[in-house]
Amino acid sequence: GAVRHQALRCLVDLLGVAAAGSTTAMAGHARALARGQFGAGSGGRGARLFFNGQRVSAAGAAMANAAALDSYDAHDGHALTKGHAGASVLPALLAMAEHIRRPVTGAEFLASLVAGYELAQRAGIALHGSAADYHSSGAWSSLGAAAVGARCLDLSYTLWCEALGIAEYHGPRGPMMRCIDHPTMVKDGATWGAMTGTAAAILAQEGFTGAPAELVRSARFAGLWSDLGQRWTMLEMYFKPYPVCRWAQPAIQATLALRTETGVDASAVDEIVVETFDAAVRLGAALPTCTEQAPYNLGWPLVCALARGRVGADEITPGAWRDERLLALLSKVRLREDPAASRAFPAQRTACVTLRLQDGSVHRRSSEVTLGDPAAPLDDSALIAKARASLEARLEPAAAERLVERALGLLAEPDAVDALSLALDAPAR
Repeated sequence: GAVRHQALRCLVDLLGVAAAGSTTAMAGHARALARGQFGAGSGGRGARLFFNGQRVSAAGAAMANAAALDSYDAHDGHALTKGHAGASVLPALLAMAEHIRRPVTGAEFLASLVAGYELAQRAGIALHGSAADYHSSGAWSSLGAAAVGARCLDLSYTLWCEALGIAEYHGPRGPMMRCIDHPTMVKDGATWGAMTGTAAAILAQEGFTGAPAELVRSARFAGLWSDLGQRWTMLEMYFKPYPVCRWAQPAIQATLALRTETGVDASAVDEIVVETFDAAVRLGAALPTCTEQAPYNLGWPLVCALARGRVGADEITPGAWRDERLLALLSKVRLREDPAASRAFPAQRTACVTLRLQDGSVHRRSSEVTLGDPAAPLDDSALIAKARASLEARLEPAAAERLVERALGLLAEPDAVDALSLALDAPAR
């Protein structure tokens, strides 16, 4: 029951993220690629693009819809994977559920969603426990996308193995820190992870063979898979209250707490010192020049939190970059590595923020547990409110509310795709 409930939470949260993300330039480029290069194929088979209604191939829809999710950095994640399964798994599942052209019940849809998360997140933990480099989420979420495709196609055990092997071999092992240092539209690789996994399942059905999926089959990872179906990685996930990199969120939380506790006016601040783990320091504090740089940033969302008391969609768009208060504050941010915090990462993500005011006073606050973590979860009402607000970027409020209700009641739905059709082809605002 707890797992089913968490799957519904993931679904509602991701639909909201997809709605907000579908308005971005990154999503627009991916839709154009899908329309131009991923035709729906013979007989009109294929799948729809998020909040658009146009049909392309299943692999094309998975790719483009994953781009919409990945472009708005508010999706769920798992600390030990250092990434995000849902951004690839949900687009792949919706695309394959349309591709097979038969109803998929809400119960089966949720079971597949859970299977995709569990396969992907265990593969991610295995990859980061064995690879020398930190890879993008698409490297391992491709296995989750292949898993949901294999379930939809009702593949045999042998073909499941082929699908996972194809997906792992072709999964995009992007060097993630390069995107941290140079934020661009390649983002977290969810686009190619979704496309690769979807294509892998279809290829396996057609007889294409793949090398054994080492992340699943290797004896050195046996402990990760021995409790599959008993321990649920879905219950270990976090949800983001702010649409920026999770690594920045401990510092944002500490800053918001300082703002509330001290009532400090941002204009009275002389210096802002952030001590946190090395990967978060790498996010930097440069003025964003595009919507990809604003979420992969530590200093920028922090000064938004201090000056405006919030970090939302408005704070990662160009209008905010012309706010003179924010520009003045950004020049006062100093980022420093805390070696103890670096040693605790990724299992723990902590930050300490110090405000030095012009009158000489000093205020300090640490964040050991971040809102949205399993130890400090976003409750259902907060998660649903976040989803509604994001859905209203694309839908009228009544339609957004209707989609949330259908998603939350998915277990009883005879056809999941029909229940979620507002997310696929409803007219945009």
